[in-house]
Amino acid sequence: MAGVCCGVVPESETAAAVEQTSKSSRRRRMEVRPFKFVADAAVQPPSENGRKRQKLDLDLVLPASPRDCDNAVESSGTNKVNGDQEINEGLNSNRIVELEKELPKFGLTSVCGRRRDMEDSVSIHPSFCKLTSEAQISSDIHFFAVFDGHGCSHVAMKCRDRFHEIVKEEIEACGGEKAVEWKRTMERSFERMDMEVQQSTVDSVENPNCRCELQTPQCDAVGSTAVVAVVTQDKIIVANCGDSRAVLCQNGVALPLSDDHKPDRPDELLRIEEAGGRVIYWDGARVLGVLAMSRAIGDNYLKPFVIPEPEVTITERSSRDECLILGSDGLWDVVTNETACGVARMCLRAQKPASPPMSPDSDAVVRGAGVESSDKACWDASILLTKLALARHSTDNVSVVVVDLKENQQL
Repeated sequence: MAGVCCGVVPESETAAAVEQTSKSSRRRRMEVRPFKFVADAAVQPPSENGRKRQKLDLDLVLPASPRDCDNAVESSGTNKVNGDQEINEGLNSNRIVELEKELPKFGLTSVCGRRRDMEDSVSIHPSFCKLTSEAQISSDIHFFAVFDGHGCSHVAMKCRDRFHEIVKEEIEACGGEKAVEWKRTMERSFERMDMEVQQSTVDSVENPNCRCELQTPQCDAVGSTAVVAVVTQDKIIVANCGDSRAVLCQNGVALPLSDDHKPDRPDELLRIEEAGGRVIYWDGARVLGVLAMSRAIGDNYLKPFVIPEPEVTITERSSRDECLILGSDGLWDVVTNETACGVARMCLRAQKPASPPMSPDSDAVVRGAGVESSDKACWDASILLTKLALARHSTDNVSVVVVDLKENQQL
């Protein structure tokens, strides 16, 4: 009790003050004990063994800050309340650590660039679905996608809102990890997404910014590319339709997980000609002189020359994986795979203070084009790649997603 009073107290008053304080302290201790019991019961269920309960309390109490120490000196009753607060903080801290283990680290940036309209969309859904193995072990899987619209933005926006739900339905329909046939699952998902786009119409009230050139309810001249990555505990599944791209950085080596669908690609050129179409070189190779890609979702007026069928790659994860980069052609038209991986590695290897992802109060939660990123280093990589593309005079919208695979080997 030596630190309670800051002023000088006469000796005659000291004994009375100590006696009075001791009595009041005992009363406060008696009053606080029932409160402490109720608070603990609210935080966690009671333990069957008192020793286990005591050990848990000791493990959860965090080192007190100077401010907590000052409050603790004021009275033993306040000390009890602070103890409860420390336990609550410890429980919250444990929840954050669990959250950090479950969610992947990623960063994204999406900008309009030098275009008049923004037609790109990005879709990220960590832990959007679960897989159950034969051993009844459940694991989370994560969804990342970039959609590059053309003609208007509403097809890319519809893909952003619906694609992960369709993939989830297809995965759950398979019934388990061993039953999932990833290639067919992704092909069905793209087929369903394209059907929904064909059947949908554009409502001018819901889409006031729609600038479709044909100004028809169906907007047949609108479409979007789609590069979709599903990351599981041991696999990276990439499905691509169009000229967006996915690149895996592995020990400093850039490994493309998708191949751009350009009309002058030999196999694509042959397919288009066999279907009765033509590739005309008008400011580059274009299907019927119009579209600069040979596969896309939507674009009904160019079917069957432009198809929504994706190419799917399945890559086994390893300890050599560093990061996964998804981007629209606004990035890849001016930045090589090797350069992109070098920039991302530089940002991810920089020493950054650790902070819990997906926490509103965390400095690591940053925004790119109005969408949240979960990690500062990943966001730095995505925005640096975007700035590099703009500095190299990219004339298109630029969207970049960087996923840190090194820090999430236990996804």
